[in-house]
Amino acid sequence: MSHQGLHAHLRTRERTHPELVLVANVLAGLRETPKRIAPVYFYDAVGSALFDRICELPEYYLTRTETQILRDDGADMADQIGENVLLVEFGSGSSIKTRLLLDRLRTVAAYVPVDISRSHLLAAAQRIASAYPHVEVLPVCADFTKPFTVPTPRRAPTRIVVFFPGSTIGNFDPQDAVNLLRLMRDIAGPAGGLLLGADLVKDAAIMVRAYDDAAGVTAAFNRNVLQRFNNELDADFDVTSFRHRAVWNAAASRIEMHLLSTRRQRVTLAGESIELDEGECIVTEHCHKYTLAAIREQARHAGWAARQHWLDANQYFSLTYLEAVDR
Repeated sequence: MSHQGLHAHLRTRERTHPELVLVANVLAGLRETPKRIAPVYFYDAVGSALFDRICELPEYYLTRTETQILRDDGADMADQIGENVLLVEFGSGSSIKTRLLLDRLRTVAAYVPVDISRSHLLAAAQRIASAYPHVEVLPVCADFTKPFTVPTPRRAPTRIVVFFPGSTIGNFDPQDAVNLLRLMRDIAGPAGGLLLGADLVKDAAIMVRAYDDAAGVTAAFNRNVLQRFNNELDADFDVTSFRHRAVWNAAASRIEMHLLSTRRQRVTLAGESIELDEGECIVTEHCHKYTLAAIREQARHAGWAARQHWLDANQYFSLTYLEAVDR
């Protein structure tokens, strides 16, 4: 598909997010105790670029470990997935790992990258379309936590397979994760599949360093969400008065990312005042870590059955292929 064709397709498929809805959602989170910002709002153009930098950091083992699993076991995954599939990637980002899968799938009816950052999505989709001219690329700009319409490819697929790498599933609290897996089950249909990446429980120090790197890239990524609200929602956050913090919550099996207010302050967003005490935290992300048993159990509640796990030598990370079953 041409660059112009991708633009035209995206205009017809894009789910709009009216500013009023965005404002309402952000304010609702900031009224909670503790205050919250949904991690989906990290990914404007700047946030997406910062996350790409995070993936290259020495402390951030997740990307290189999952990439190595895809390199080592991608052919086996392709055998499980089968031929002539419609591959739908939730939160596609730069679609870098997708190439490792596309290189091994024998035939692909089409590739549907789904991402909330329109400019980032279109650029990545164009790169995939150029690198794989035999694959129809149908980008969808959407919040993938809500239902969206999957485009109809020119060639009818054998099945729909969802690709959800990066342990993004860990960003969702348990019930929300089950709800997202159910949405994926609905997208994939009764004959569908899901290739799911999940980070595994390991030494706490290794996990914390992955979310609090020495170069401060994750801190910049975390604070950028406040700058985004300043730019897009007429907010007046003093971004420099918030400190990034990452902690391991063993009881909940998750890393928690916070923005810590370093002083007592009042912030205005869309005309509403928000009070923050010195030391008060805004929760920006939960990153749950799994055991293989927990992956299987969570998937079972959403109508999936695990068929195979692939792990790295250190057992830091898992890619799991799941098939839809009756609920």
